[in-house]
Amino acid sequence: MSGHSKWSTIKRQKGAKDAARGAVFTKLGNAIAIAARGGADPDTNFSLRLAIDRAKAANMPLANIQRSIDRVKDKDSAQLQEVMYEGYGLGGVAVLVECATDNTNRTYPEVKLAFSKHGGSIAEKGAVAFQFDHKGMIRVKAVGDDVLLQALEAGAEDVQEESGESIIYTDPKELAKVRDALNAVGLEVAEAELTYVPNNTVEVTDVSTAGKIMRMMDALEASDDVANTHVNFDIPEELLNV
Repeated sequence: MSGHSKWSTIKRQKGAKDAARGAVFTKLGNAIAIAARGGADPDTNFSLRLAIDRAKAANMPLANIQRSIDRVKDKDSAQLQEVMYEGYGLGGVAVLVECATDNTNRTYPEVKLAFSKHGGSIAEKGAVAFQFDHKGMIRVKAVGDDVLLQALEAGAEDVQEESGESIIYTDPKELAKVRDALNAVGLEVAEAELTYVPNNTVEVTDVSTAGKIMRMMDALEASDDVANTHVNFDIPEELLNV
C-alpha cells in the first residue's frame, strides 16, 4: 500500500498548486456532476458529499459547486460518463486511469498518447485492474495506538502511518460509517475517498525510469477528463522530481 499512499501525497501537493490557478476546478466539477446522478442531496448521497468536501478543500466557489450539481438536471448540457482505462508504464508499473468525460473519442486518444509518449502502453480492459483492490481510504491528521484502536473499532480494515498522518483503509461500503465514526470521536479527517489499492508494489530505483514514469503521470493528470489515477509503483523521494 506504500505505492498508493505516496502517490496520493504527490497528487495532493500537485493539486494544491493547480488549485491556485483554478486548473483543478473542472475535474472537481465533473466529479460532483457524476456523483449527483445518485441524488442531489449530500445528506443522503455520500458520494456527492465526498465530492463536495474535496471541492471545498480546494476552495472551489460554492456557486461552481451548485452549478455542477444542477448540471444533472440540465437536458441541454453534455452528459458525463465514467470510464476506466488501464495501462503500463516503464518497468512494468501498473496504472488505472479514472475518467469523467462527455466525449470518449477525445479522452481515449489523450490517455493513450500520455502512455505511449513516455514509454508506456494502454492495455485491454481487465489486464491491469486485477492487481488492485477497491477500498475506502481515510486520511487522519493523527497517529498512534489510540488512532489505530479507534479506527479498528469503527470498522477499518487496516491503518498505516505516513508523515505524521494515519492512512485508514475500509471496505468501500463502510467508508461513510467509518469516516463518521472517526469524526464523532474527535479525529480530524483530512480526506476520505474511494480508491484502488495495489496488491503489490513495484519499486523503481533507476533515475531515468523514474523520471519517465513521473512525466507520464503528469501527462495523464494534465487532462481535464482524468478524474483520478491509481498506481502500484514505489519511487524513492529523492527520485520523484528528477
